[in-house]
Formats: sequence, structure tokens, C-alpha cells
Amino acid sequence: MIKEKKSGQLIVISAPSGCGKGSVINGLLEKNKNMWLSVSTTSRKIRENDIPGKTYNFVTKDEFEKLIKEDFFLEYTNYVGNYYGTPKGTIKEKLDQGIDVILEIEIEGAANIKKLVPEAIFIFILPPSLKTMVKRLKKRGTDSKEKILERFHTAYKEINEVTKYNYVVVNDILENAIDKVDAIIKAEKCRVDRIEEVFVDTKEEEIHELLMEDDKDFDNENISEKID
Repeated sequence: MIKEKKSGQLIVISAPSGCGKGSVINGLLEKNKNMWLSVSTTSRKIRENDIPGKTYNFVTKDEFEKLIKEDFFLEYTNYVGNYYGTPKGTIKEKLDQGIDVILEIEIEGAANIKKLVPEAIFIFILPPSLKTMVKRLKKRGTDSKEKILERFHTAYKEINEVTKYNYVVVNDILENAIDKVDAIIKAEKCRVDRIEEVFVDTKEEEIHELLMEDDKDFDNENISEKID
């Protein structure tokens, strides 16, 4: 009776550094085959666990600025001294194919996307506590104390932006956080504004006639067969 819109959903996921949003997204992709992660482009240095082309597309600062001039990005921002941008690429193509697209972007980038695509789903990932977040940053072993301090101060400010998102999920236990985000996405698919059409596949007169028949038809469970 319901015809849903065929287009996919644009899902924006943000979090301060050290909140594990990458792990949450990887878990989502494992659970949902009809989901695609748009790989952002960045000018930051490659970390030990990074996979170029999968974690990020890595370019130099000069290369990034050249791409800006070429109108390559849907949105971009400068975060803690490094550029991050969302390529226009195949995002629209994927959505038109009914594939859900995840954007893993920073707070400022998410705000830019909200102006362009207000109907997108905006999800903010929080750490269980600021102490836990700092421990995770230190555990990475990729940043200096000064850089960790800078990330902490930035994260402290970013947490105050949570009210600009549709949903917030605390990443205390990874599996639970993945399940919660997955549930949000599935619930969004049931929104009334995602229904393209509501139709009745049986004429009102036919149903009325069946309802007026004697109880024998109901006892024999024939009514459903007649409607079909």
C-alpha cells in the first residue's frame, strides 16, 4: 500500500577527534551492503593505520587549494590546520541509484552540507567522557602533546554544536553505538515524508460488499482470498 521514494539517504556523521566515528562507520558498512562511504580529501599527513583512497584521499596543501579553484568539492573546511573536503564525485549518482551515502565530515563541513541538503540525516558521535577521548588521542601515538592539546580544545568547542544535529550517540561500547546509528537510519526510512505515494489496491466497493456478507466467510477465512 506504500510506495517509498527510491532515492538513497544522505547521512552526515561527525564527531570530535578520538570519539571513534571511523570505527562506527566501518561497523555500519559491514551491516549494510546498500551503503556507500564517500571518501573525503585531506591535506593532513598520512597516519600509520591510514589506507590512501579508503581512509582519505591524501593530497598536499597546494594540490587541495588547486582543487578548490576547480570547484571539485561539494564543501570543504580547514580543521586544526589541515584541509578536509567532500568531492562532488559520484554522490548524486549513488543517491539516485537508491544507495545510502555516508559523509564522514567535520562540524563546519556538516554545517555547510546542512545549508545545501537540509533533508540529510545528521548524527553526532560523542565519547563517554572527555578523559576517555584524551586517552584515545594519546593511544594513537601520531600527534605531539601540543597537537593533542589543540585537538582537545577544538573538541571541547565542537561538543557545544551537538544541538545542530538530528541525533546524538555516545560511543561507549562500539557494538552498541553501531546498533544505535543503524536503528536511526532504518527509522528514518519509515518517515512519512519518504513516502512517495499511498495507494489502495482493492476498490472500496469490493471490501464493503465482503464486509456485508454473513459471518461464514470470516469463519472460513475466505475474505482475504477474495480481496486478493
